[in-house]
Amino acid sequence: MWYVVVEKKEEKRRLAYDKNAICKDGPDHEPHADPCTPGNVPAGKRTAAEKLQYVKKNWQLYVFFLLPALLLTIIFKYVPMGGVLIAFEDYNVIDGVFGSKWVGLEYFRRFLASPDFMNYLVNTLKLSIYGLLWGFPIPIILALLLNQIRRAGIRKKIQLLIYAPNFISVIVLCGMVRMFLSPVGPLNKLIGSDANWMTMPAAFRTIYIASGIWQTAGWASIMYTAALANASKDLEEAAVVDGANILQQIWYVQLPAIKNIIVIQFILQAGNIMSIGFEKAYALQTDMNLPASEILSTYVYRIGLLNGDYGYSTAVGLFNSVINVILLIFVNWVVKKLNDGEGL
Repeated sequence: MWYVVVEKKEEKRRLAYDKNAICKDGPDHEPHADPCTPGNVPAGKRTAAEKLQYVKKNWQLYVFFLLPALLLTIIFKYVPMGGVLIAFEDYNVIDGVFGSKWVGLEYFRRFLASPDFMNYLVNTLKLSIYGLLWGFPIPIILALLLNQIRRAGIRKKIQLLIYAPNFISVIVLCGMVRMFLSPVGPLNKLIGSDANWMTMPAAFRTIYIASGIWQTAGWASIMYTAALANASKDLEEAAVVDGANILQQIWYVQLPAIKNIIVIQFILQAGNIMSIGFEKAYALQTDMNLPASEILSTYVYRIGLLNGDYGYSTAVGLFNSVINVILLIFVNWVVKKLNDGEGL
């Protein structure tokens, strides 16, 4: 019988050894998939009670890292949203938000019935959509071109040149644009003309979008450049060995490596179609180009801050924000349908 006892002991020792090995490395050597310790169950497979127990056990971490972010978000994001009530009130500074007379949807009806409503909305949509169509591919193209430069020194110098315009103030940029496009500016001297481009409504959108691309395209290419730096070098070498030219390498190797970032950036930019800041459009405005340069944000600024009609301007701004949210949800839904369910 002794050999039976010895075999049982050997079996127990072997099982204990195998269990220790599994507990050390986890199945398939995944350290977070430890089946031996209850606390090491993968997060996606934990029950609600286990998650609650984990939070209670590590509450100090949540208080230290999560609570400040929540407080900042609530104080600076959600509390100011109470000002939306002004859109439904005949707001008076003395009476305050909660003491002003309630007017309901009057300001929204007034804005939608305004003869200038469609003009402002179309101007905003054209400026945003054209800016998205023209400006979105440029950073991607820049990143792909920079990735073709193999000498790191030359690439860094070029990056410095194309990143620098991003740090120019919007007002300074608008001053430069006005100077370059004035009747005696460099552009007119170059083409032999005396046209005043800033007074032409037809030229406003081109000026606005082109100057924006020049300013932001280089800086916007950083994420794509970083993603391309992490692309598989083995695939590129294999493509070269198989005889792929540069365009084929870009199409089959480099673009798939940054596809997810392209999708996310497109959703975010498409969702901000109506969120054009008033500063640049207002700084480039003249009395002659108002038919094309007056957009919702400049209208809100003029009505709210210059004329003091806070309730009406808040209603217009709220209308703008609601359209933005709808566009963001719609674009995300479309991208999910076209991108195998991947979106925000």
